[in-house]
Amino acid sequence: MQPVQYDEGYGPEIGVGPHPLPWPEDERYDPELLAGGDRRNVTDGYRYWTREAVVADLDTRRHDFHIAVENWSHDFNIGSVVRTANAFLAREVHIVGRRRWNRRGAMVTDRYQHVRHHPDTESLTRWAAAEGLPVIGIDNLPGAVPLERTVLPRRCVLLFGQEGPGLTDEARKHAAMVCSIAQFGSTRSINAGAAAAIAMHAWVQRYAEIPDPS
Repeated sequence: MQPVQYDEGYGPEIGVGPHPLPWPEDERYDPELLAGGDRRNVTDGYRYWTREAVVADLDTRRHDFHIAVENWSHDFNIGSVVRTANAFLAREVHIVGRRRWNRRGAMVTDRYQHVRHHPDTESLTRWAAAEGLPVIGIDNLPGAVPLERTVLPRRCVLLFGQEGPGLTDEARKHAAMVCSIAQFGSTRSINAGAAAAIAMHAWVQRYAEIPDPS
């Protein structure tokens, strides 16, 4: 039995092999990928492109929302949040607190997603205020407004607390509002990565241009 090949260390082999000759004459293409094949976790439209070319193209289309995650105890969900932020084309992801975070869940998407660090929540909110971006906390707290009935601002920062304790008091104090996600079962909270995906999709449903199915 042949051993299973893995895409960048994370899953079964995907992608394409070496590009047939003649190669496309375009500076966006990476000669090494053209020669050896492209097994990266990217959509087919970006096959054989350099990382820099992919990022530059994404930068022309990024959405107006930012994602921020408080990271006080190396929350393992951050990688998943970064991967989802890349999928929904967030403008930036902001890591608040500890600079180091578990990148495995990002599935290498952090190479294409702008990630910024802030030492504490106050520095994040100060940056957001200077950029004219309201900070919207996402947490099931007393007084939170239902996300399902709320129109998120087009330009905003969606802020998430770490798994378990949720948003810090500092985050609650500086948030323009806090939105809750409706739950109907017995659990007290949902996974922070899942909450981030739900909130991003709520933004996308209202503001993103959804392409017609081909």
